Amino acid sequence: MNTYSSSSHPASAALLRRTHELTIWPDSFSAVANGSKPFDVRKNDQNFQVGDALLLRELNPTTHEYTGQTLIRWVSHVLPGNTFGVESGWCVLGLSTMAPLPPGITDTKLW
Repeated sequence: MNTYSSSSHPASAALLRRTHELTIWPDSFSAVANGSKPFDVRKNDQNFQVGDALLLRELNPTTHEYTGQTLIRWVSHVLPGNTFGVESGWCVLGLSTMAPLPPGITDTKLW
């Protein structure tokens, strides 16, 4: 897991973004890639936060080998365990194809 700050401004020091490298099986990888699965259910053992980057690496579940296919997605929402039927210790991550805007930017026309 890598950590990076979205700005060098001291006020944003609390807004550290992280990159999580995660494995994903081929069926789910394809669904995330084509946009039909904009979420993922994960054990919440990495303290996922909105804005974190996810490096999704496709893993063949039979051979336990990586296929070489990867995707980058960003966490747009975290539905934690013990809410709406999500089991304790697990979470549902909303996935975005776009990185979050830096602090203070509200209009992408300015970006």
